[in-house]
Amino acid sequence: MTTSPAYLALALQTTCFAVNGARDRTESRERMRRTLGRVSSQILAAKRFIGTDLRLIVLPEYFLTGFPFGEEATDWANKAAIDLNGAEYVALGRTACDADTYLAGNAYETDPHFPGLYFQTSFLIEPSGRPVLRYRRLLSLFGPTPYDVWDRYLEIYGPESLFPVANTAIGRVAAIASEEILYPEIARALVLRGAEVLVHSSSEVASGIVSPKNIAKQARALENLAYVVSANSAGIEGIGIPAHSTDGSSKIVDFRGLVLAEAGYGESMAACAEIDLAALRRYRERPGMGNLLARQPIGLWRAALEVREVHRPNTLLEPNGEVRPPSREFYAGRQREIIAQLRAAGLI
Repeated sequence: MTTSPAYLALALQTTCFAVNGARDRTESRERMRRTLGRVSSQILAAKRFIGTDLRLIVLPEYFLTGFPFGEEATDWANKAAIDLNGAEYVALGRTACDADTYLAGNAYETDPHFPGLYFQTSFLIEPSGRPVLRYRRLLSLFGPTPYDVWDRYLEIYGPESLFPVANTAIGRVAAIASEEILYPEIARALVLRGAEVLVHSSSEVASGIVSPKNIAKQARALENLAYVVSANSAGIEGIGIPAHSTDGSSKIVDFRGLVLAEAGYGESMAACAEIDLAALRRYRERPGMGNLLARQPIGLWRAALEVREVHRPNTLLEPNGEVRPPSREFYAGRQREIIAQLRAAGLI
């Protein structure tokens, strides 16, 4: 596949409109439809303003629905999770095609193999309108993940589905979801599968002081010699939290860990910068102390990490293989149990 040596990427900072208050599935779908129309208009306007070399646009986490705020898993799956080939993906594909750009984002998604659950999914859609990447978040404090139904998930989709990388005309692209940017192992797993550009959909508390996620964005880029295109929300409307708690700091970080562009507060296309694949590839091929990717002793890390398991898999899978939808109290109880185990082992 012919790859453009350089192009512009945009972390589009847009407001999220929550569907939590929708009376039923019909109303929530109508809210999503309006959001898709609004976001499509912003994408097309950004393309016209920035120029034809804008080839990648990343949307924030929760842009379509907001996040579950006390709903049971089955209720949220019915209200906010979209189908694998549903109308929402069709609409996003049409926008990518109209804008002639790659479009990345994050949504809650159903899976017919796991009734009653939903997975938070990061996606990449190519300019033809076809999805070319689907990554399901592996770590979440308050939502189901493939790790919670691990054995069955691997049986259905196989291990290669866990850390996908798309080989595209804008480079080898992979996705990191939300707070997963805080876990260096996820970015490393993606880069060891070839990733050059990490798209990061987030909805995080941002402020004028240094935040954990903003530190992590630069660290993940530097550690892995990869670009990070991170889109944060411009606030979340229609839910009880103060609307602009999750606002600001959308940014693009280069492979040296340098912030190339960053948005302030509010809806913005300020986080736009050049992705120079040729420069990245030259840097990765240079011997020296700065080539952290080439210096990784992966076998050493593997030996160290195999000593102990902390968060165990299959916690939402019954012994007979059936899925057990979690209650609202499940996640907090599970974390308390893990902390108790760490304490008993003398680790905390």
